[in-house]
Amino acid sequence: MRQATRMANVLSLLGALLATSMVLGLLAAGLVLPAVGATGQAAKKSVSMFNGLPSDFELNPLNQQSRILAADGSVIATPYDENRIVVPLSKISPLMQQAQVAIEDKRFFEHGGVDPQGLARAVVSNVVSSGTQGASTLTQQYVKVVMQSQALKSGDKQAAQDAISRTGTEGYLRKLQQLKYAVTLEQKMSKTQILEGYLNTVYFGDQQYGVEAAAKHYFNVPASRLSVSQAATLAGVVQRPGQTDPIHDPQASTARRNTVLDRMLEQKYITPEQHAQARARKMKDDLHVTDFDQSCAQKKQYAYFCYYVQDWLLGQPALGKTPRERLRALQAGGLQVQTSMDPKKMATIDRTLKSRVPVADPADIQTAAVMIQPGTGLVQAMGQNTVYSNTRGAGKTGLNYVVPTPSSSGFNIGSAGKLFSIVTALKQGRQINSVIKVPAYNETRGEDKDPAVKFTYQDFPTKQCGIGRSARDDWHVRNDTTFSPGPRTLPVLLGQSINTGFAELVKELGACKVRNTIGDFGVKRVSGKPINPGPSAITLGDNSSPLMLANAYATVAAGGKYCSPRPVISIKNSQGKALPLKVDACKQVITPQVAAGAVSIFHAPFNVPSGTATKSKLAGGRDAFGKTGTMNQAISTWFVGSTPQLTTAVWVGRADDGPNGGKHNDDGTLIAMKGIKLPGLDTGDDYVFGGTLAAPMWKTIMDETLKGQPMLRFPAPPATMVGTAPPDAMTTIKDPGASNPTSSPTSQPTGTKGKKK
Repeated sequence: MRQATRMANVLSLLGALLATSMVLGLLAAGLVLPAVGATGQAAKKSVSMFNGLPSDFELNPLNQQSRILAADGSVIATPYDENRIVVPLSKISPLMQQAQVAIEDKRFFEHGGVDPQGLARAVVSNVVSSGTQGASTLTQQYVKVVMQSQALKSGDKQAAQDAISRTGTEGYLRKLQQLKYAVTLEQKMSKTQILEGYLNTVYFGDQQYGVEAAAKHYFNVPASRLSVSQAATLAGVVQRPGQTDPIHDPQASTARRNTVLDRMLEQKYITPEQHAQARARKMKDDLHVTDFDQSCAQKKQYAYFCYYVQDWLLGQPALGKTPRERLRALQAGGLQVQTSMDPKKMATIDRTLKSRVPVADPADIQTAAVMIQPGTGLVQAMGQNTVYSNTRGAGKTGLNYVVPTPSSSGFNIGSAGKLFSIVTALKQGRQINSVIKVPAYNETRGEDKDPAVKFTYQDFPTKQCGIGRSARDDWHVRNDTTFSPGPRTLPVLLGQSINTGFAELVKELGACKVRNTIGDFGVKRVSGKPINPGPSAITLGDNSSPLMLANAYATVAAGGKYCSPRPVISIKNSQGKALPLKVDACKQVITPQVAAGAVSIFHAPFNVPSGTATKSKLAGGRDAFGKTGTMNQAISTWFVGSTPQLTTAVWVGRADDGPNGGKHNDDGTLIAMKGIKLPGLDTGDDYVFGGTLAAPMWKTIMDETLKGQPMLRFPAPPATMVGTAPPDAMTTIKDPGASNPTSSPTSQPTGTKGKKK
């Protein structure tokens, strides 16, 4: 066994001597000594072989963490494959620079990439002992770690392993190649540039790459503020990062740190007093371990928004040709992603939702909200009463209720979708106070014999957006309470959310024309397909998402200018250059006059008697418009409303993926929200309506968010658009929001049936 070991050492030595002879031939040939120093055939051959090796060494950009930032500059997440933060040498403590040079290559500033003294010492040591001693300069080590890093970046694990291999003939040849690269690199780069590159590239253990990330991780300080003992600790980790990092082996790390301190004293980088003080420090006194929020899931309060940002970025061509390339850019490209998310607004949504509908409450009700800035489409906040988790359980889900996703079926928007019928009416030239005749009930439906109005194919005859000829295709429309037939102005019809009257309105407007308006406002099913073409879905709501519905109302608030919703303001690459965003240009989908008319009508839920949101007016008389929405059986309820500067949608309902899988009846349908008990709420035998929870939470969120903000008002519609309600359209009231007359019937009793409203 000893003989075999001896033979291996001899072979190893022969390889080392071969490489060394070639190097010495090179050095004698003039890279370190004058060219005339090359004598003898062997030396000339060595020079020829060495010169034949490739010398071009590409320094590709390093993998480094990206940063996703909130509107105030705070960090939401730092996606990375390698946790690295590249910084200039000017932002790395001189003590750190000195510590690394002292322990790795004390003649770094004297040699030309190869250290003849170190090389000779290594050869002698390897000859007289059974071990091996390296002779790499700091420049050679830089070449090695760059080659390894670039191999890993390209996915070539074997090449990465080869870059650090020292064994066998191939290992020596690679060593020689690295030496050649080091020599040529020294001709292209200054010593400070090489040291900067090395300190930003090298691995410091515990998944930290580069000195800046390591300093923040181990000590919670930037590299510019490292102390003597901290700098010595990091410099000591580099040689054996898996065995000497201060977290997992503080004893070995301390011993290695002290070795570095001794070298720093010997080379006069520190004084005896600094040396003694640093050596006396306990490792635990320096450590202040800080973890980076690599994954969106690590910052629970922002997880849903963060993943929304990440998904949005995967659609940006500037980051790569494919989603895979874009994800790679996010995790390794050192991007700075500036989002529109406002932490204060996020906190307001989170606090309001969870105080009114607690997480994992036995009532098993879910709620979500989103804020959008009119005129930009920028999403400023979102939240829901769940905790982000990939494992579903009480109060936990990985599904974002706000954003349309393939794994979500969305929620029926109910009467909040009546916005599109009103807008279509105004586009067709109808005046604000134009009248719709609410039809008389002509049948009764269900166990309770609720009165209803039947619409047939004769009412909606078009093939695309009509009703089939069969009796089973007839559309039976009910209200949540009984309304007498007769004329109603549009504000009254909207304020009291009379379903049968809206069915009559859509019949007159043309269902396909209303559906086109819905498409113009960017509202679709969460699958991305247009909403269903049936009159029921067009008039009383189809499934969609809070994000799309909020943005539709924001379009009206912006004077009819539609902007696609987005969470990102800008993206910069690792050099600070702004990357182009793929963002659809905002477009005018309705005139400002039509938008002003819609705002005037949508003041009605707050203002008309028996309006669905009379208790949710904003504080101080702040101007706002909005609408409730309630699906049959109160499975989905809403309030969506806006001021000139902020639009918010609040949804309350049952989610199929709810914390307990959603409460279902025996037939698989979701259980109605009826007889609900929550903090400060007991509905008794009543259903939950849009005005029960969604509207009050909307008011709280808006009042808190807009406190101290300017009291802006929407522009009034042209007088020619207002019109005068005929005498038989009941009483006229004054709309304080738009300062225009609207009309209202006498008060009607509040109903308890769960119809779309």
